[in-house]
Amino acid sequence: MPRITLALDNCFASKRWTEPGEWMDIAKDMGIYAVEASADNECDPLYSPPDALHDWVAAVQMATRRTGVRVANLYSGHGSYATLGLAHPDARVRDHIQHNWLDVMIGTAAELDAGLGFFCHAFSQSVLGDAQRYAAAETDLIARLGQLAQVAEGVGLNGISVEQMYSPHQIPWTLPGADHLLREIYRLGGAPMYLTLDAGHAIGQRGYLKPTRAQVAAYVAAARAGDAPADVWIGLPDESFDPNAPDAVDCLLAQIERQGYLFAEPDDGDPYHWLRRFGAYSPIIHLQQTDGMSSAHRPFTAQFNATGIIQPEKLLRALAEAYARDDDPGLPPRCQDIYLTLEIFSGTAQKPAAILANIRESVAYWRQYIPEDGLPLDRLIS
Repeated sequence: MPRITLALDNCFASKRWTEPGEWMDIAKDMGIYAVEASADNECDPLYSPPDALHDWVAAVQMATRRTGVRVANLYSGHGSYATLGLAHPDARVRDHIQHNWLDVMIGTAAELDAGLGFFCHAFSQSVLGDAQRYAAAETDLIARLGQLAQVAEGVGLNGISVEQMYSPHQIPWTLPGADHLLREIYRLGGAPMYLTLDAGHAIGQRGYLKPTRAQVAAYVAAARAGDAPADVWIGLPDESFDPNAPDAVDCLLAQIERQGYLFAEPDDGDPYHWLRRFGAYSPIIHLQQTDGMSSAHRPFTAQFNATGIIQPEKLLRALAEAYARDDDPGLPPRCQDIYLTLEIFSGTAQKPAAILANIRESVAYWRQYIPEDGLPLDRLIS
């Protein structure tokens, strides 16, 4: 069973409490001694020159000595998330993100003896709509992730993980897709790449379920009448699709089969299925309260817990089920340490006192279930 630590992502402090000593003091005051440092909070190599990053690392180390709070993991932020990044159609951009951003983040994490998690890639609609282009882009992405895993292993990085998402243009977003990603990366280079699971990232998959033949027939009939329903997901038919053709239903079904990567199964939309399947391969698990309809990164306050589906005891037991599964030699070694990391966003207009109150209540809520960091999972669920 892994050791469990409750951690806090400092994204809540972005543009407000930006000095390492400031957000470490806040964490310590709330009883948190492991922080996930978001690139958005003034340590993004796209915006900070090397000498500034060097000084930031020194400031973190000094604040750690003073407070006892450490940076357990670095994490990518909105700056890199908002682009096609590592899956950009222009290889120059892919190379730039890989070598001038991710390689730098790996080096920074290694300096801090921390882990690294990230998400900075997406496929455009034109790529998604062409099965051959998609296959080539996916192959290139997996190769690059494998190279990054090797770089991380080479500098002794304590874990590197790519985040699970919830729509076709951002992989991994399905359970089989995540399995394929981890296996291929490990097979190609022998260096482990893990997943960051997010408790609120199982909210989009059920909007992308593969339609039945009856649903496709109904869609074609509506399209012939000029009123194709927008809420029925049929993938991305190419320009040759003609709803008025006699064999339109069969043509569309064939197109759907060719684009199998665009469709999910019901289990893909259940956060606990993700935890049971991949919890043992997730050194970082992001905690946010969600009603199952959106990934709003809400706090664990009484207001949001009333309608929330993320329950600490249920989450910990799902993790235990992951470790009860038989070992799989095709996947990387199981994680011995897991950071359950509160990733709670703050609104631009939100008052600072309200932000801190939400964080404090969320920490207190989870400390009922993780009273001490580093305890083995089986002790927490007993």
